[in-house]
Amino acid sequence: MLSSQKKDFELVKQFIEGDQKSIEILINRHKDRVYTYIVLIVKDTQLAEDIFQDTFIKVIKSLRRGKYQEKGIFVSWVMRIAHNLIIDFFRKSKHLKTYSSEDGEMDVFNSKKLAEDNIEDLLISDQIASDVRKLVNMLPDEQKEVILLRHYGGLSFKEISEQTGVSINTALGRMRYALINIRKLIEEYNVNLTKI
Repeated sequence: MLSSQKKDFELVKQFIEGDQKSIEILINRHKDRVYTYIVLIVKDTQLAEDIFQDTFIKVIKSLRRGKYQEKGIFVSWVMRIAHNLIIDFFRKSKHLKTYSSEDGEMDVFNSKKLAEDNIEDLLISDQIASDVRKLVNMLPDEQKEVILLRHYGGLSFKEISEQTGVSINTALGRMRYALINIRKLIEEYNVNLTKI
């Protein structure tokens, strides 16, 4: 069987065993999906290219260190790495964007904007943003994806529908369940998302 016809897990195994061409095939196979995901969220092609490269550097290092266990789909694991690098970027640059909820429901992403005149407010805002990101990471993948695309990527529900291949109603439903689940997590973990 040609290497290009092999399944991801077979190529991962070959790479771990020393076949460098296997990782090239994996990167080429998934580069469009991973890059598109990154650029949709960061909205900057240069930054997206940097994060894309960092993603696959981390993938290669993790594979070499034996940090990858075949528990799911390889590309999902790569997307999680890309997602974490995007979150790291937002954390470092404090570029976390907030958007209004279209349906008027209370939206945890509408915390007060970062205050530049008071270091205490800035630290509290950073903590709130960090807490929200942790809550988002606890959501099921489908709900987490719609939150990221909508609130961090700024996409409309029509664009989310096209990007994820689901109907607009399904995307709206996932957002609704995501917000319900985040509210439950806020209560369960007693998270305070307000400035005192």
